[in-house]
Amino acid sequence: MSRYDYVTVGHVTVDVMADGTRRPGGGAFYSALQAARLGLRTLIVTKGVPEEIEELLEPYRDELSLQVLEAEHTTTLATAGSGAKRKQHVLAWAGAITEPLVLNTSILHLAAVARETPKRWRGHPDFVGLTPQGLVREWGESGEISLVRMDPFDLPSHFDAAVLSESELSCCEQLAEGALLAVTAGSQPTLVHLGDGVVVPVPLPVPLVAEPRDDLGAGDVFAAAFFVALRDGLSALEAAAYGNAAAAVRISGVGPRAVGTAEAIAAVSGR
Repeated sequence: MSRYDYVTVGHVTVDVMADGTRRPGGGAFYSALQAARLGLRTLIVTKGVPEEIEELLEPYRDELSLQVLEAEHTTTLATAGSGAKRKQHVLAWAGAITEPLVLNTSILHLAAVARETPKRWRGHPDFVGLTPQGLVREWGESGEISLVRMDPFDLPSHFDAAVLSESELSCCEQLAEGALLAVTAGSQPTLVHLGDGVVVPVPLPVPLVAEPRDDLGAGDVFAAAFFVALRDGLSALEAAAYGNAAAAVRISGVGPRAVGTAEAIAAVSGR
């Protein structure tokens, strides 16, 4: 595999919305799209039915490279509501990514949505970012997703920074023990854990988040912008402010097409 600027690993999902429409989703997709719109050469490594995922991502294929590991199903989620009130059911699951991966990239982003990401890989990423959402999820026969405490055994062999939501933090207490961690909380300030118990709030740009139109994928967009800013040498607090601006642009529109360009984010962040 040739070297990329940004590689995401995780399930690209089929999100079945409350009105029955189907659109691409999953942290691997939203984060990769944000990285691409920041000008990075980007690859998604995912698992599912190749033809289904290729068709789903066709509108974005001039922005993204794609590697699909073949599976019987594509992970499919029924999605209703928004923010803390969002409910999701697993309708189909592509399975864990157990295939050996060679990942040469400046930034590697492990973006689990449903317990699929690998703990080890070959290659030489310069920076490893983690969004552990999918590592604290479980679902039974009904498919309804609930949160469970993270098993440290599921964590990757190493990572440089992690992003998770406020609702997931209580399941991931071990991540706050020394790791650089950003915790998003909807319209409330993002909390940056700098280690040694130091936590600093970073406010969001209020005018843009007062009336969000659609927040699906906003945390993934934040994560991509946060990781890119860290790689570019910004401090953790500066990177969180940049991530907040990216999330604000995303929620001001509807669906993946609302993921912001570098210019749109700069207009909000001042960078």
